[in-house]
Amino acid sequence: MVDIQVPGGPVERSAEILTPEALEFLAGLHERFASRRDELVAARAGRRAEASRTGRLDFLPDTRDVREGDWRVAGAPEDLKDRRVEITGPTERKMAINALNSGARIWLADLEDANTPHWENVVGGQVNLADAVRGTIGFTSPEGKEYTLKPDIRHATIVMRPRGWHLDERHITFDGRPAVGALVDFGLYFFHNAQALLDRGSGPYFYLPKMESHLEARLWNDVFTHAEKTLGIAHGTVRATVLIETIPAAFEMDEILYELREHASGLNAGRWDYLFSIIKYFRDAGADFVLPDRNDVTMTAPFMRAYTELLVRTCHRRGAFAMGGMAAFIPNRRDPEVTEKALAKVHDDKRREAGDGFDGSWVAHPDLVSICDEEFTAVLGDRPNQLDKLREDVAVTADQLLDVKSTPGAATAAGLRAAVDVGVRYLASWLGGNGAAAIHNLMEDAATAEISRSQVWQWVRNEVELDTGATVTADLVREQLADVRRDLDGTPHLDVACELFEQVALAEEYPDFLTLPAYERI
Repeated sequence: MVDIQVPGGPVERSAEILTPEALEFLAGLHERFASRRDELVAARAGRRAEASRTGRLDFLPDTRDVREGDWRVAGAPEDLKDRRVEITGPTERKMAINALNSGARIWLADLEDANTPHWENVVGGQVNLADAVRGTIGFTSPEGKEYTLKPDIRHATIVMRPRGWHLDERHITFDGRPAVGALVDFGLYFFHNAQALLDRGSGPYFYLPKMESHLEARLWNDVFTHAEKTLGIAHGTVRATVLIETIPAAFEMDEILYELREHASGLNAGRWDYLFSIIKYFRDAGADFVLPDRNDVTMTAPFMRAYTELLVRTCHRRGAFAMGGMAAFIPNRRDPEVTEKALAKVHDDKRREAGDGFDGSWVAHPDLVSICDEEFTAVLGDRPNQLDKLREDVAVTADQLLDVKSTPGAATAAGLRAAVDVGVRYLASWLGGNGAAAIHNLMEDAATAEISRSQVWQWVRNEVELDTGATVTADLVREQLADVRRDLDGTPHLDVACELFEQVALAEEYPDFLTLPAYERI
């Protein structure tokens, strides 16, 4: 008998979510899969150390048969066949309603990077998802404004993103050990909503983040199979889209789809986390892996181009959807000139993705839905997707995926200041419970802060010279941090945010994820 404890305590409507039956279901998941998760997360360090030592990654020789084999993933259910516009956002109640009403085909309901895992958010997100599935979700603002689901429109299909394998959930324990965040998020959503979704003509659909190997995909597949069997749901009902947002996963796209083939829907080009992963993976591998300012690293950089083209070719060869990256701009009605220029860039970005063969793409704001729809419809027309665009012209090598040194751009004083500023602003927001933060007209999530602090760490260790002639040192970073602290004086959680940023950007031992030490502060 597993000893189940909930030290997080009761929060609003938690009795509806943390039922004895649901907790027993979670206990079963942990009993079968938590140890494997621990082993797989621990194995990441050895692979990274070897890649850093050699400056290399390559396609796996042991899985050549999978890459060269003739196989395809399961066919898509009806409400996942057209994914031309997907809107992302946290499961906060008002934002959930706006996303469902936005006109997007899909809502990525985010319990990961756009969500601070406060206990209230973890449970409240599940409450909001259950209400959204059943069409009963509503919200009244403090000013008395009512938010409800619009009648007589197609609401966005829900695709939920749980936390990555690396994160624990300390507010639930099984035999004294913290729960696995990914299993809590998946398990509660699946337990309460799988049958309700099927009854409404949909299904339990997921985005899977932060994976680094096909063995981690195999674990997810086993979790899905077990969950389906336990609740009497037909095998293969779950559909999962994997974010290819780590550099080792880019070398295992075929293998990841193969492991999930009975549950797979597609792959996504998670561009911001992908940049973070490259910096993290090769942070101490020398100057060839030092990136310029974040804003200089566009999707047309050679190594990013190789990554996205390989993703489209791999997906369509296997009958899986290829999903494009995020347009994070937030329209600013008070600054029409800035907005006009930014929207033009969004048009260009989505037009390029549609032309490259992607089946759809992400936006962060409802005002961008029509732009993404326009650019993809211009290519798709009445077709729901372009799985028939096989991109057989694409042949990507390991060297191309690793060609970071060809990235145009420079490391600048303004870029350093921006990294510190955005990193601190985001951490302050995250500590306050808001994981989707509007910063300088962009909707930022944890990936942005990860890029910021990782780039600072890398620049310090490589003694990068800025455009001003100054060398990036720990002292220079601390000076910038002090300036940012003064500029943001009065911001809630500022002191802790500054302490955390200094810790994760300048620590001798690089923390794998900033959310790990940050989680200890909430």
